[in-house]
Amino acid sequence: MTQDWQFDVPVAGSKVLPPDSRYMEALSSQGYGFDVAVTDLVDNSIDAGAKDVVIHFLRDGDQLVSLLVVDDGHGMNDEQLDVAMTVGGRRGYAAGSLGMFGTGLKAASLSHAMAVTVVSTTKRTRATGRRWLMERAVSGFQCDIVTPTYAQALIDRYDGGRPITWQGTVVRWDGVKDFPKQGGGGQTDRYLQRTINKLGLHLGLHLHRFLAREDFNITIAVEDVRTGSVYMSFGVEPLDPFEYPVSGAPGYPRDFTATLPDLGDVRLRAHIWTPRSNLDEYKAIGSVLDRQGFFFYRHDRLVQAGGWNNFRQPEQHLSLARVAVDLPDESGSVFRLTVKKSGIETSPEFTAALETATDGAAGGGPSLTFPDYLSAADTAYREARKRAGTTRKAVIAPGEGFTPSLRETLTEELPTLPHETPISVEWRRLENEILFDIDRERRAIVLNDHYREAIAGRRTPDPHDAPLVKALLYLLLHQTFEKEYSGSREKDNLQLWQSVLMSAVRSEIQGEER
Repeated sequence: MTQDWQFDVPVAGSKVLPPDSRYMEALSSQGYGFDVAVTDLVDNSIDAGAKDVVIHFLRDGDQLVSLLVVDDGHGMNDEQLDVAMTVGGRRGYAAGSLGMFGTGLKAASLSHAMAVTVVSTTKRTRATGRRWLMERAVSGFQCDIVTPTYAQALIDRYDGGRPITWQGTVVRWDGVKDFPKQGGGGQTDRYLQRTINKLGLHLGLHLHRFLAREDFNITIAVEDVRTGSVYMSFGVEPLDPFEYPVSGAPGYPRDFTATLPDLGDVRLRAHIWTPRSNLDEYKAIGSVLDRQGFFFYRHDRLVQAGGWNNFRQPEQHLSLARVAVDLPDESGSVFRLTVKKSGIETSPEFTAALETATDGAAGGGPSLTFPDYLSAADTAYREARKRAGTTRKAVIAPGEGFTPSLRETLTEELPTLPHETPISVEWRRLENEILFDIDRERRAIVLNDHYREAIAGRRTPDPHDAPLVKALLYLLLHQTFEKEYSGSREKDNLQLWQSVLMSAVRSEIQGEER
């Protein structure tokens, strides 16, 4: 039986269905990375007109206790703070604001902390504070009111231009899930060094246009709450993904225009990076496949660093291609920002427009298309490889056990044999007289677990540890896996390397004992 299709679903009324309190658990499980979450808090500081932002790791001896983000923005009164702490609370966003959904503060914070406290003051109001404690939030959206005495004390801690002067806001995380549970044996120091370096690079990249201004600064500092000693304090430097010393191809950067029926013209600023660059602006952004493609900006904030958004697949020959796109204020359904502000979803309309995007015959020459740009980037990469000189012999690629960055460097420097199982490296218990072994069947370099502490240091076992030793052994041994057995000369080399490296490890152990 057929009937006419109804394009609109008929309804008989409506009813209010308030969210269950367990919604807070869902809010805290959106996959925020630590760097992304902290950057979301700094976005709020920028929206508040802050000129100075301090990210403060607080420790009690070897134990990390809290993380604070402090700014000298215009602050909030009681009513404004209630809106800011309300899940989905919508305030009137000014033109150019980085905020959008009304969930960033709560989602970012509760993804990484069991409690988030926000204390704020304005030039005309006293300090006020609210706290979301996860265990109370999930039982009924109960937000705690911070005592006025403590709220003022926390503001006073950072008063006098450190960075608060008359007004500002403090966001405090407690019970941070990412902090080491046990801080002894240098674990806290290693965590801080690793985390702060990574956080500094993330902030420097995604907020590089703000950090390039003379009137905006971000400082990351570590303080012991008992002694007041500041262990480290440094300013975040801008990491501009388009700051290369010289263009990788004549005529670039070049502007292309993509015309979209529902949105109008969108400018694409196409760059070709300097080949074989070792600058952080090029290398620190990700793997060779991650660092190419579109870099989308919304109100000067980088919201996507690389990726081709279904236009094409990434490949090594396009590693020099980067395209800056400033999103229009009204993007409709063409560009959709993710809640975490860490990516853009584009419509098929944008992908189709790229095929016909042109440069409008810039410079008086023939008009170039966006696909022509990709060809130029591909050519620049290939020509640079030719100019590098000696053609290196293809090798079996590195696999599991190597850090992603080390694998990338090795495959950039050495062409790889196609359709070959990669060479892995792993730890196993071997006889004490040898440092390494070769497992041809599993295509693995095996390191002796007995010497792991001497090689990798006293730390929690990590499959990617000891990258220096693993890189050295890969360079020495990769050719061994290209043959079914070792000849007499190769066996002699293996014995030589085994003897020298074992002597080095024993010297390392004796040095520790001394």
